[in-house]
Amino acid sequence: MEWTALSVSLRLALATCLLLLPLGLWLGRALATRHFRGKALCEALVALPLVMPPTVLGFYLMLAFGAEAPFGALWQRLTGGGLNFTFGGILLASLVVNLPFAVQPIQRAFEGVPPHLREAAWCSGLSPWQTLWRIELPLVWPGVISALALTFAHTLGEFGVILMVGGAIDGETRTLAIAIYDRVQAFDESGAAVMSAMLLTVSFVTIGVVYGLARSRGGPHV
Repeated sequence: MEWTALSVSLRLALATCLLLLPLGLWLGRALATRHFRGKALCEALVALPLVMPPTVLGFYLMLAFGAEAPFGALWQRLTGGGLNFTFGGILLASLVVNLPFAVQPIQRAFEGVPPHLREAAWCSGLSPWQTLWRIELPLVWPGVISALALTFAHTLGEFGVILMVGGAIDGETRTLAIAIYDRVQAFDESGAAVMSAMLLTVSFVTIGVVYGLARSRGGPHV
């Protein structure tokens, strides 16, 4: 086991979950409860990372993070440093590639909340924030847990996007998935097998959590 690579992967997965949770709640609820022009386009953009090849998405993110691109240049002016080949860069890339895993389970959970419950809460004098906190969140928590589990597991296993944006800098951007690839390239199959078994276990446990929560609610959230 390469503990430094594992540490980078865990830091990346935890930071991605923490940053995507509020965005997933806001965007998932908005897509589930509101009707607006361009909603289909918004849902398509959220789902786009699911169908784009990781290396293609990573290539476009690498270009966007470059100093010659508007976003990359703005970031460099504000922070004094670049994004490519840094932990901050792979974190931003991870937020993009994991957006559908964070938003879609929460959206499906909010779609399962009957509209009359919100209306009854408003008629009872609860504010929209109180309604969300006291009525809706207790009902959609399985979808939230599913989103966090899927985001965490997918981040641990992400390879193409992270490699394109961050390279393989030890202690900075070299994740466990990249370390597995390096071990295979070095013909160290036993080392690759140990790390692969760890990721396989995490994936299996994650799927068990997701399906267990979906069954407890009487239907899938993903």
